[in-house]
Amino acid sequence: MSSNEPPNGDPSRTPPPAREPDRAHSPNSDPAYHGARPGAFTTGSYAGASDEWAFAAGAPSSDALSALLARNWWAIALRGVFAILFGIVALAIPGVTIAALVLVFGVYMLVDGVFDIIAGVRAAARQERWGLLVVEGIVDLIAGVIALVWPLLTVLAFVILMAVWAVVSGGVLLGAAFRLHVAHGRWFMGLAGAVSIAWGVLIVLWPLAGAVVLTWWMGAYALLFGGSLLALAFRLRRRHHEKTPSAGGQALRA
Repeated sequence: MSSNEPPNGDPSRTPPPAREPDRAHSPNSDPAYHGARPGAFTTGSYAGASDEWAFAAGAPSSDALSALLARNWWAIALRGVFAILFGIVALAIPGVTIAALVLVFGVYMLVDGVFDIIAGVRAAARQERWGLLVVEGIVDLIAGVIALVWPLLTVLAFVILMAVWAVVSGGVLLGAAFRLHVAHGRWFMGLAGAVSIAWGVLIVLWPLAGAVVLTWWMGAYALLFGGSLLALAFRLRRRHHEKTPSAGGQALRA
């Protein structure tokens, strides 16, 4: 101990001054601390979070999609009008509707068959596998010719195919119902299977009537679908006019 240092317990000895915090490295002034401090969760900072995620995923944001649909409300209205017209025709004259659908199916199968054969020929020229493409094209052409030459046969084949599907799916449901616990809805599943089988049997017994009923169901669906689209189109049209001021209003504000 040096002579200049006061002895321990000397009341004249003063404690060393408190060390001031280094402001250069304080959390309030050092930028390095800023990233570690929790930020305030404000509504505005996360207002566009969903839109940013949608943009990053390649999908348009909800606002952009709404604005796009509002600008093209007329296209949705036209789609609804055509759907309603189709529904009216299907309910009023189901025979003409079935014939038109068969005609469209036949033309589609012919075009698809031609393109399949062309693809097969080009594949053969490149020393690639071409057999299945040609076979598929020939089958499509045969189906298209049958649909155009014998449309009634095509309708009957389609109805019988649907009847077989109804019977098979109903049988599967019935088989599953016997393995299901009663508390889990065994009777409901059994009822669904029985209804499906009954529907398939009725279609097989009266195929033409089944085709007409299917056309009616299609017409009812088209009416509901078209009406929904028209209601949507008018709502979009109103929103579009609300967000797009008229030229007279812009001139007055100018």
